[in-house]
Amino acid sequence: MGLYSDRAGRIGSENAFKIGPHIRSLEETGRDVIRCNLGEPDFPVPGFIKEEVKRQIDLDNTHYCDPQGIPSLRAAIAKQFSETRGIRAEAERVVVFPGGKPPIGLCQQTYCGPGDEVVYPSPGFPIYESFIPYVGATPVPLHLKEENEFSLSGEELASVLTEKTKLIFLNFPSNPTGGVASPEQLREIASVIRSRCCEDVRIYSDEIYEHILFDSHRHHSILSCPGMERNTILVSGASKSFAWTGGRIGWALFPTREEAEVFKNLNINYFSCTAAYNQEGVRLGLESPEGPVAIKKMVEIFQMRRDLVVEGLNAIPGIRCLKPKGTFYVFPNVEEVCRNLGILEGCESLPKEIRQKTSPSTLLQMFLLFVHGVATMDRKSFGRIGSDPFHYLRLSIATGTEDLKKGLARIAAGASDREGFKRFFAAGEHFF
Repeated sequence: MGLYSDRAGRIGSENAFKIGPHIRSLEETGRDVIRCNLGEPDFPVPGFIKEEVKRQIDLDNTHYCDPQGIPSLRAAIAKQFSETRGIRAEAERVVVFPGGKPPIGLCQQTYCGPGDEVVYPSPGFPIYESFIPYVGATPVPLHLKEENEFSLSGEELASVLTEKTKLIFLNFPSNPTGGVASPEQLREIASVIRSRCCEDVRIYSDEIYEHILFDSHRHHSILSCPGMERNTILVSGASKSFAWTGGRIGWALFPTREEAEVFKNLNINYFSCTAAYNQEGVRLGLESPEGPVAIKKMVEIFQMRRDLVVEGLNAIPGIRCLKPKGTFYVFPNVEEVCRNLGILEGCESLPKEIRQKTSPSTLLQMFLLFVHGVATMDRKSFGRIGSDPFHYLRLSIATGTEDLKKGLARIAAGASDREGFKRFFAAGEHFF
């Protein structure tokens, strides 16, 4: 009998947080690091929301509240979903969580067991994949292709669906690629699901970036497709829209009231409830006309940064980068840089036990961090299974414009620093 259960060793992590100690250790030595690793808007929470939170605390709204979420916020969420998705959402089917992450794991725990298959995009948000072995289900990554602009067709989805498919993750706008779904694309995906899957399949539609769209693109949800309301769990939150990652307010609309009750009970067991004063702040953000104004200002700056970074990356020999339609990430292809720097052959030469923990883009990520002082994320951070042939980095543009300019200059320097990579590799440190 060991200290830990078997399942404790089966859960993964999110490398965007794991790289933090490396950054701190460099900064403690006096190094300057440009942080393009974490998906956190570098904007303050809108002032009118902050004032409401303070007011609620002064009113002593600091005690236990409804574990399902305070009624006023659930009503505001249901109203927003009804108006934007063209459905009839009910507050009784909405559950509020401490952030957008808990329902990812809780849904897998609730709907899936051994033998059930979970389909998810790769590259995709890492927590989709990390929870699947933990609950004993079978991971089925759906690899998105650069030549298709990291989009997803019904035909591609159909190729991985089986009678064992129990949960399907969709994420539009997408992290890390910035992909956006069209109504036609969603209707095709919905048609495939209706024809190929059993009636109790659940679609987890992660729409946390629903407001961060560029070039006049509009957000569309699979929930709006005919017949999909009975199968779809619609998830969003305040972390991205209101630049409030620390507020930890997320929510989900479930297909039935009975399912919402199940997740309310999970909240009781795990969290008791989510801070009522923060919920009231989000409620005002959804109801006030100041909310869309604040979001629009932030998105305009993100779009300017996106254009700057995509142009800068495409000017670097060996890098090509699509222009994302949403989110605040770019996802450049760095295969040629890895080839030019000798990273591909270096990775192949590593002992098997080390090679299994790293990848060419991981080595490039670490080289750029420790030698050139810019923090990025590797391809493997967004889905490990089957990712070895793919060589990409994710850069967050949720950092200052001047810092992004410095970061681009450092990446350009690193992309041509073959001798620097030789020295980094010879030192035998920081390979993963």
